[in-house]
Amino acid sequence: MYLAAFKPESMQLNKIVFLALVSFSFIACNRDDGLGGISIAPRDLSEVVAEDEAAIKEYLQTHFYNYEEFNAPPADFDFRIKIDTIAGENADKIPLIEQVGSKTVSVRATEFNLNSDEVVDHTLYYLVAREGDNGNGLHPTIADSTFVRYKGSLLDGTVFDASTSTAIWFDLAQIQAPSQGARGFTEGMPFLQTGGAPVVNDDGTFTVEGYGVGLIIMPSGLGFYNVAQGQIPAYSPLMFEVDLFSLNRTDHDGDGIPSIDEDLDGNGFLYDDNTDQEAEDATGTFARRVNFLDDDDDQDGTLTRDEIIIDEEGNITFPDTDGDGIPNYLDPDDSDPVNE
Repeated sequence: MYLAAFKPESMQLNKIVFLALVSFSFIACNRDDGLGGISIAPRDLSEVVAEDEAAIKEYLQTHFYNYEEFNAPPADFDFRIKIDTIAGENADKIPLIEQVGSKTVSVRATEFNLNSDEVVDHTLYYLVAREGDNGNGLHPTIADSTFVRYKGSLLDGTVFDASTSTAIWFDLAQIQAPSQGARGFTEGMPFLQTGGAPVVNDDGTFTVEGYGVGLIIMPSGLGFYNVAQGQIPAYSPLMFEVDLFSLNRTDHDGDGIPSIDEDLDGNGFLYDDNTDQEAEDATGTFARRVNFLDDDDDQDGTLTRDEIIIDEEGNITFPDTDGDGIPNYLDPDDSDPVNE
């Protein structure tokens, strides 16, 4: 893992690492002081989400960020989000609740191996303090790898994980997985944009200006839920301050289809798309060979790459030999290779 050195309003990173796609486990980055991975008897999703929503809304109503500095940046401003309580001399500040956006994410109880068929809507809140590259940057998808600087904390201000002086790659698809505790992080990242084009410095490093700066606040159902991790108690809403510098588009299984295009149902969750078997077995456990990690999506013995056509410009055609409306690469009964 490469750690970059930062200057105010810029980012430097090694030229080779900038071009590399580095998968990174979110859990491995968390501090572990002996409490990590402790699970308690699970509660119902619907019960917990109501409590989380109340706690998050109270926080948003009673806290503000340094929006005045972002609106009129001082000469030495470092573009870091600073949050404080609305009280005393700050009593007239605009609360976060009036400045955040929100997104609804459906969560199934089976994602946490709960013995329930509940599907519960969770609300994720996000703040775009700075859009990124004057609105001309790239938005990541939930499947991309992103180069970020971040700080993770609880609503009481406890910092449980951070990379604030350096930056790392986060593979958003991988950390979205059930039990990884970062689905909300993945769902919130597409609202930010990357910085400008990297500028090569004399010492071989890059400088990136105008990177996106934001805040993501998520209920525990989009985090670790009933599993305590390090300084994160069970059922804890999580908050992340994020600086987005760069991204890499991904094809995790190398089958020629971008990972984001293997979200067949378009719900933004990659772990319920599995063509060759049911997404859940009899115990409710998610199958491991979901499409974006499977180089033979229909398990017919012919690689997906051999059942699609990619032209010189990278455009993909999906043949359907038997005309049944199912492309060959998803149809185990139509497995003739097309790239011979």
